[in-house]
Amino acid sequence: MKSRLQELKLHQTDAALTAWRNAALPARPATGWSRAIRDALGMTARALAARLGMTSAGVHKLEQAEADDAITLASLRKLAEALDCELRYALVPRTSLRQYLNDRAQTVARERLRPVSHSMSLEDQAVRGVAGELQRDLLAQELLRGPRRELW
Repeated sequence: MKSRLQELKLHQTDAALTAWRNAALPARPATGWSRAIRDALGMTARALAARLGMTSAGVHKLEQAEADDAITLASLRKLAEALDCELRYALVPRTSLRQYLNDRAQTVARERLRPVSHSMSLEDQAVRGVAGELQRDLLAQELLRGPRRELW
């Protein structure tokens, strides 16, 4: 039962992230989105500061923090609200989560088989070629069926 729930979570999370992964999103402007949107709207720092209940120097500080990747999510959310924007936040894996797990299982299997393979080759009993790949694939599948914590 736990395995099915884990598979369901993987599938649902992967499906949710697919839209983000496939989206052709533009890169963040060098000045940050908050400054770019404020400038595009023709809004002064003073006007934004009034919406935020702070000084214009505080707005410049927040905008600089965003541009420097030093802003907190809470501050960015406040900036977004003041600009009548919605903050959307996601960690987007470069590949599907399932592919990431498969790749990780292959790596762990290779690492686990390396000492055995080395010992066997010293005794001129090395498993090579297709048989070696099959052995690695079988171990990777076994790892994927077991507790995922074994992959890390």
